[in-house]
Amino acid sequence: MNGRRYVVLGLVLVMLLIVAGCAPKATPTPQPQATAAPTQAPEKAKAVTIEVYYPVAVDAPIAKILQGYADAFHEEHPNITVKPIFSGGYGDVKTTIQTTVEGGGKPPALAVMLAVDLYDLINADLIVPLDDYLNAMSDKDAYLNDFIPAFLENSRYDGKLWSLPFQRSVVTLYYNKTLFKEAGLKAPDSWESWAEAASKLTQREGDKVVRWGMLYPSGWPYWLFQPLAIGNGRNIVGDDPTEVYFDDPRVVEAVQFYIDLSHKYKAMPEGVQANWGQAPGEFAKGAAAMIMHSSGSLAGILKQANFEVGVMAAPGHKPGTYATVPGGGNLYILKGAPKEQRDAAFEFIKFLTQPKYVADFSIHTGYIATRSAAYDTPAMKEHLQKVPQAATIRDMLQYAGKEFSTQNLGEVRNIFHKYLQAAYNGEMSPEEAMKKAQEEAEKALAPFK
Repeated sequence: MNGRRYVVLGLVLVMLLIVAGCAPKATPTPQPQATAAPTQAPEKAKAVTIEVYYPVAVDAPIAKILQGYADAFHEEHPNITVKPIFSGGYGDVKTTIQTTVEGGGKPPALAVMLAVDLYDLINADLIVPLDDYLNAMSDKDAYLNDFIPAFLENSRYDGKLWSLPFQRSVVTLYYNKTLFKEAGLKAPDSWESWAEAASKLTQREGDKVVRWGMLYPSGWPYWLFQPLAIGNGRNIVGDDPTEVYFDDPRVVEAVQFYIDLSHKYKAMPEGVQANWGQAPGEFAKGAAAMIMHSSGSLAGILKQANFEVGVMAAPGHKPGTYATVPGGGNLYILKGAPKEQRDAAFEFIKFLTQPKYVADFSIHTGYIATRSAAYDTPAMKEHLQKVPQAATIRDMLQYAGKEFSTQNLGEVRNIFHKYLQAAYNGEMSPEEAMKKAQEEAEKALAPFK
């Protein structure tokens, strides 16, 4: 019986082995590898080099500052190299780009040019709108709404946004507070008190002037002249980019006031003053009691001056009135640059316009921070405590009129400069000069009406 049981068990084992051999084999579960090597290395971002044409128009270490930003940007974007090219003033940058393009060459990817050059740049087909780039930003509305509105005004045309503010300023009257106090003078609040202070603070030794009461650069005259016109109730331009008001009696009267500062009050050099670059240094060393200049020169003046520096908007004709006008440059992307360079240029624009860099640029130059958030940074708050003039300059925007911006701006501006300087130099009366300027400007604007 036992033998039979062993035989049966043996047969069962044989059958089980046969069934197991016929069953499908289970696929082993793959085990995760600790360091699975990719089959192909990730593609590296393509290396791009972009040039940025940049003007140096004020007494500040612009080249050093911008190169520092380019280096910091490269650390965050190692595939993009930014090469700043410093090309004199704003006009030099624009002329260089136009000449390059007209000669068949490639322009830089990015440039800082005057905000008021917008119409000319569009008409010449030199720039691209930024809307596609901005629309791709998740925080587009918050980003744009943070820019100070007065500085963004010159960026829009034909339903598109063509540039972003960066190096922006206002016309500023710098005055030597120490001299004013010693002479028992208050800050001027009208044309009359301004002229009288300038006259009183002019110092002569015999026939030699050792200190002018006023230096008023007029080699590039429209910008510094505008506060005089605005302060007399009539800006030289209006909202329509095809209209100018050069021959308005209030503008003519403003021209005469400029001339009176030298001829009547003997408080500044006669004629055109081609001293834009020299005026801040002359003021800082005490050779002038007041100068009209850009707020962008503030840092350089404060560094050099050994007296208390006052800043203010230009006094208006009537007591208690003031006027200024914004100025400076915006960031433009050039149409003729390759797409990869234009894309890289916008990345640099976003980098430069971060509040911390906007604040830093303002602190080290005197240009006004173009974004409201910049004033909330710890660095800016500390700066305003140490340099209250910076806050005064920012607040001067409440007195700002529209900067000179028209269609066919290059020609219209040259016309105005030509006749304004003719009046300054005594070659024509203010009335004759402004009448002629109006006539020629209207001809230049006629095709755009």
